Amino acid sequence: QVQLVESGGGLVQAGGSLRLSCAASGRTYSSYAMGWFRQAPGKEREFVAYISWGGGSTRHAESVKGRFTISRDNAKNTVYLQMNNLKPEDTAVYYCAAKLGTTTDHPGEYTYWGQGTQVTVSS
Repeated sequence: QVQLVESGGGLVQAGGSLRLSCAASGRTYSSYAMGWFRQAPGKEREFVAYISWGGGSTRHAESVKGRFTISRDNAKNTVYLQMNNLKPEDTAVYYCAAKLGTTTDHPGEYTYWGQGTQVTVSS
């Protein structure tokens, strides 16, 4: 079992930055690939970024590439999403998720999910 708790969301002006954190419980956290997803009102949940269990492999959605960076600190059981140059279209609830095995951008393949944290970007 892995429990995930996101934090770091909030209200920011366009062009600003936020860093989301996802704290995980469970002794085998370092064995899990981690992903960040987001869901805006009326839209489907979409992939934002993923990172392999060791941190050596990452991928970011085209819409956030060059602005967002995913990272993890297995000693702290935490995965991060650094978000720079935020845009109003980044407004959404952001979720972290965990799965054993290889990384994927398909939300249906993730086993554990956090409760989400709201990010609102004003223009």
